[in-house]
Amino acid sequence: MKFTIFFAGLLGVFIAPALADYNINVNDDDNTGGSGQQSVSINNQHNLVNVDNNNGWDSWNTLWDYKTGFAATRLFAKKICIVHKMNQEFVPPIHVLDAMVKEKKLQDKGARGPPPKSLMYSINSEQVNDLNKFGKSIATMCKNVPTYTAEETQGASLFFSSGKCFNANVLWVLNISFCGGTEEY
Repeated sequence: MKFTIFFAGLLGVFIAPALADYNINVNDDDNTGGSGQQSVSINNQHNLVNVDNNNGWDSWNTLWDYKTGFAATRLFAKKICIVHKMNQEFVPPIHVLDAMVKEKKLQDKGARGPPPKSLMYSINSEQVNDLNKFGKSIATMCKNVPTYTAEETQGASLFFSSGKCFNANVLWVLNISFCGGTEEY
C-alpha cells in the first residue's frame, strides 16, 4: 500500500509539468516592427496557447485553440475580436511551439532563426452572433466584444483587399495580417 502511494506521488511529480500551465515572457529589445513585449501561456492539458502583446494602444491578445482548430485575436484599440480557422501548415503544433519557446528563451540575443511565416486574412463584415460554435475558450475571450470571422486569402487577392490592415506578429513564428471591412475597423 505504501509503495502504491509513493509510486502515485512520484508519477504525479513527473506528469504534472507536462499538463501544467506556464508562462514565458518574450522581450524583443531589437524590435523594429513595433510588436512590443509578448507573454506566452501554454496549457498542454486544454491544448491552448495564449499570446498577450503589450504595446500600448496597439496591444492585442491571441488565442490558439488546438482542440477546436480555431484562433481568435482581440484588438484592444479597435475593440473587436476576429476568429478564424488555424492554418495547420503555418501554426506549429503545440508541442513544437512549446519547445520553440523554451529554446528561444535560452538562446543568446544575437541568435536568429528562420524568418517568420506570413498569413493574410480578410475580415467578414457581418458580426458573429453565436460564439459558442468556436469553443468555450474563444467564446469567453470574445464575450461582449463585436466579433467577426476572417477567411485566409492567398496569391493575387492579397493586393485587392479592401480596407485597412492590422498586423499581429506572433512571437518570431508567424506574421498575421487582418484586412477588411468592419465598421469598427
